[in-house]
Amino acid sequence: MRHRPNRLNSLTSQNNFVLLGVPANLAAILADMDITEPTPIQTATLPDSLAGRDVLGRGRTGSGKTYAFLLPMVARLAASRRTSRRGAPRALILAPTRELVGQIHTALQPLAKATNLTTMTVFGGVGQNPQVAALRRGVDIMVATPGRLEDLIAQGHASLADVEVTVLDEADHMADLGFLPAVKRLLDREPPNGQRMLFSATLDKAIDVIVRRYLHDARTHQADSAQSPISTMHHHVLHVDRAQRVSVLVELASAPGRTLVFTRTKHGAKALARQLNQEGVPAVDLHGNLSQNARTRNLDAFHSGKVGTMVATDIAARGIHVDDVALVVHADPPVEEKAYLHRSGRTARAGNEGTVITLMTDDQVRDVRALTRAAGIHPTITRIDRQRHPMLATLAPGERVLVPGGYADATVSEEPSGGGRTRNSGGRARQGGGGRRPAKVGSSSGSSSSGAPRSTGASRSSGGSGGGSGQRRGSSSANPARPHSAASFSSRRG
Repeated sequence: MRHRPNRLNSLTSQNNFVLLGVPANLAAILADMDITEPTPIQTATLPDSLAGRDVLGRGRTGSGKTYAFLLPMVARLAASRRTSRRGAPRALILAPTRELVGQIHTALQPLAKATNLTTMTVFGGVGQNPQVAALRRGVDIMVATPGRLEDLIAQGHASLADVEVTVLDEADHMADLGFLPAVKRLLDREPPNGQRMLFSATLDKAIDVIVRRYLHDARTHQADSAQSPISTMHHHVLHVDRAQRVSVLVELASAPGRTLVFTRTKHGAKALARQLNQEGVPAVDLHGNLSQNARTRNLDAFHSGKVGTMVATDIAARGIHVDDVALVVHADPPVEEKAYLHRSGRTARAGNEGTVITLMTDDQVRDVRALTRAAGIHPTITRIDRQRHPMLATLAPGERVLVPGGYADATVSEEPSGGGRTRNSGGRARQGGGGRRPAKVGSSSGSSSSGAPRSTGASRSSGGSGGGSGQRRGSSSANPARPHSAASFSSRRG
């Protein structure tokens, strides 16, 4: 154990969270995770939220909003020293997706443990009996999706009569998903004098309704707006033939590092993940048609590095926090610029650099140009006329790794005989160990001439978590020509 003389007493000079008013014991928890410098949204909101004021905060995904509301919530509950009643939480955090609920709860647990506060999650897709049992024992902080919480209240298992602090996280996404009527019903059940904090990447008319009705003399702070592209995020558009999309994705995703690929539909995500696995790229999918167990299993595989590629619908643009995603690919260009920015925000997090690629076919040229113009970005546009186009090696450097059968094959056996093949710059195949995709493959001699380096160094300042995948860098060579399916992976809405 490291020796830290006068640890708490020295935090004031070492940790700017203390200077903002965060209690020293909570600042020490952050320091243990190497978090000592507040992000802009934290610096802007913490003085007001710690003073008990209602706060309206706007900041991009990945800007550190999670700790911006967790720190004042935990500090207030710890200071009040009240005891929770059966079925009646003292604080409520509402989030739009079960994945985001899980991410928030993970960030909350160390803070709650340090202050002897109890926590729980509430969301659908799983049995409610464990949630009911936790409510019966009493809980200080509940992190919930609106739908399941309303169900538990209707059944008499939960009450919001004791809520002292309420947080609405990703409020604009809750509006997009149609949750605002449920949110209003839940807030109507709370005491009117509690503290309320609303955080969102964008603030629009739907959010204004909540602000006017439920926040009192709220202090508004804006930092890292979602409409402001990150300087360390490099945007590219690859103009491809429709029949080339899968082969281009295989070339990009088979390089080392984490890749997050977005499709418009649930069917498209499932189909594309299957195609990538068939081509030797270990991949998992994430969308609303999966059971909770399958979603958790696939997320764990992506977080842990068992697979380097996740194919997702927009559900992942809000609820997945992995700090070392090197590459985001819009396999299907989104319809709205807001979706583009939220998807793209999965990379270039916490000061790291990242690359965003949009695949554009001939019939999408006008729409993609309108999309990027509305998003306020000026991407580099490249016509890709062959699988081994040099731009693909520039955007995703490193030796390509193919695992026969993809992730499904890797999970059957971890024996070395089931390993993958890598191809070096001389085109010679060599055997790799196991079915797991290496985190770092190849030399580090190469560099990007387009100004788009790909950094995957992990950082925790956003409240997220992620496994240790290495940087994508170094010399690259394309895979040998392989037959690829030209089947569409976005043919149905879902």
